[in-house]
Amino acid sequence: MPAIVTEILGLLGFIIRFVGFLVFGLAVGRFVWDNFKKSEWQVKVALALGLFALAAALTHFSSPGSAGAFALGSGVAFLMANMPKKENKEDEK
Repeated sequence: MPAIVTEILGLLGFIIRFVGFLVFGLAVGRFVWDNFKKSEWQVKVALALGLFALAAALTHFSSPGSAGAFALGSGVAFLMANMPKKENKEDEK
């Protein structure tokens, strides 16, 4: 196989891995923050420790880009969970 094809497929693999870890971080972060709000303190501790342990494990066992994508996804989930809810103006009328 020509070298350019190998390079293109490698780049495509890196992009797919980045997007996959971004989506995985968003899903895990969304799960944690949605359940964090309505749980007892024991469950909150378990959720926080689990999320941070997963982030630490991904930092150790995956590439830096993948760990960064997971962190970005978790950060976006955190921001989405803390945004105020929009109210429909049609419901008020």
